[in-house]
Amino acid sequence: MALPNFIKPDWKVPPHIVAYTSCRGGGESSPPFDSLNVAQHVGDDPQVVEQNRSKLPNFQHYHWLNQIHSDICLELPHEHSASADAKLPGADACFTSHKNQVCAVMTADCLPLLLCNAQGTKVAAVHAGWRGLANNIIEKTIDKLACDTSSMFAWLGPAISQQYFEVGADVKHSFADFPEAFMPSSNYSANQAKYLADLYAIARAKLVAMGLHNISGGEYCTYEQADLFFSHRRATHQGLSTTGRIVTSIYIS
Repeated sequence: MALPNFIKPDWKVPPHIVAYTSCRGGGESSPPFDSLNVAQHVGDDPQVVEQNRSKLPNFQHYHWLNQIHSDICLELPHEHSASADAKLPGADACFTSHKNQVCAVMTADCLPLLLCNAQGTKVAAVHAGWRGLANNIIEKTIDKLACDTSSMFAWLGPAISQQYFEVGADVKHSFADFPEAFMPSSNYSANQAKYLADLYAIARAKLVAMGLHNISGGEYCTYEQADLFFSHRRATHQGLSTTGRIVTSIYIS
């Protein structure tokens, strides 16, 4: 059976909202970027990446963020994004109330998060790695949306699962309010504390604390499902220095 090129969120947003995550299949890139790599910063052939990007729905209206694991959320269209190909300043989330402006984030283990208000008049995409989560990128994006959170929708896109996300004590200490999201790793020792971190659990807890309850997604693992997703950590464990990126996108049609 052919693998899907795109995954669509299972959520009850208004029908004019378009959202999806790309999978790694169906593109033109050669290994280790095989095959639908959409990132221009990982060493892939730039022309091939542009061919891959052209396969994305509404690709002409994408705003590609310069993701830096920050707490910065931009409103689209941004003053620096004069064209669909313009690279925005460093940011890790974006939102819009304009039609056909694609909010998008690239990932290869970090958590992509999509947000939509009940009316479907505001949407956002968030790149939530552990640093972004620690810097409250979710909370700051929701604050900028300025919507009734009790009726908002959130979808957790494909990320690395807890089973494969080993971190040190420094990361655990960054989330002192979320002890339930960590468990000791099999590599844990008195001299070197190692834990397994659950990005999905941290994000859900943060969303609930902000008043969101319509939360879906979180059932994929980028590390384990190598046929569907790129994984930076998996590539590292395989002795590779780089890998491709998937993209999680949302727009008002």
